[in-house]
Amino acid sequence: MPQAMLPIIDISALFDRAQRDHRERTAARIGEACRTQGFFYITGHRIAEELQRALQAASREFFALPQAEKMRIGMLRGGRAWRGYFPVGGELTSGKPDRKEGLYLGTPLPQGDPRVRAGWPLHGDNLWPERPRELRQAVLDYMAVAERAAHAVLEGVALSLGLDDDWFLRHYTADPTVLFRIFHYPPQAPDEVQWGVGEHTDYGLLTLLLQDAVPGLQVKTRQGWIAAPPIPGTLVCNIGDMLDRLTGGVYRSTPHRVLNASGRERYSFPLFFDPDFSAKVTPLPQHARIDATQVAADRADRWDGASVLAPFDGTYGDYLLGKVGKVFPQLLERVV
Repeated sequence: MPQAMLPIIDISALFDRAQRDHRERTAARIGEACRTQGFFYITGHRIAEELQRALQAASREFFALPQAEKMRIGMLRGGRAWRGYFPVGGELTSGKPDRKEGLYLGTPLPQGDPRVRAGWPLHGDNLWPERPRELRQAVLDYMAVAERAAHAVLEGVALSLGLDDDWFLRHYTADPTVLFRIFHYPPQAPDEVQWGVGEHTDYGLLTLLLQDAVPGLQVKTRQGWIAAPPIPGTLVCNIGDMLDRLTGGVYRSTPHRVLNASGRERYSFPLFFDPDFSAKVTPLPQHARIDATQVAADRADRWDGASVLAPFDGTYGDYLLGKVGKVFPQLLERVV
């Protein structure tokens, strides 16, 4: 596998609008990364190391529990909120079971929230295990600061596209769809090749990924597959299919996969930062025209033959359900 380093971008200036020149330089680096690799590392994200350690420790303790105890918060108990635990092989990528187990979480909403009362899929409260008790607060604290970092990165994306820095906030992310996952990849034999996650792209705008110290993430670049190993003090950021669609393919969502060949347990913590569930999906002003030639070229370039640029008329929620239902088909049957 070719070895290359994804860019490392300090986003600290994106938290301070007084640093105009520095913000523009940071945005230019983000734009370059989005046009080429679709992946980059970020520093200056303001997520405390102590909080990261607390989240990882509580997660390890949860996944070490007996299977029967973890299944007390199985995803089928989460109903339309689509939250809870799934066992190894319980999630599909391109129709094939992944070699990982995980915990699905998201923005917690009370039963009285109008969206919950209306039965909106992917909206509701989280399912929390009885132990470790520390997991709940660690997750909620982490999600809050990671969401703030995602807003900052999107300001850089907006500036890189020649838009006002609050363009995404005004049009898509004032009330974002925020989904958080904790994944555990069990060790496997050195000669065993079973993908923790098969080749795929993410669905939405941005993904911010916290990795533990164990490698496994691989990114497909123009030069071939490269490793994206953990780098202390960083998160991995990648753009998703929706940002690809909004920019008419100028910013590309990039295939990636996970193979835990380390012989050790691996944990990862992706936060998916996406548009408001009810937001109408429309391209950015300067990328409104997408012709059939672009769609055909995009389809030919993707492993699954499904163009992210294909015509679509609806809300982000409509789009997302069509995607997520392929990952957990048994849950989709319960919410349609």
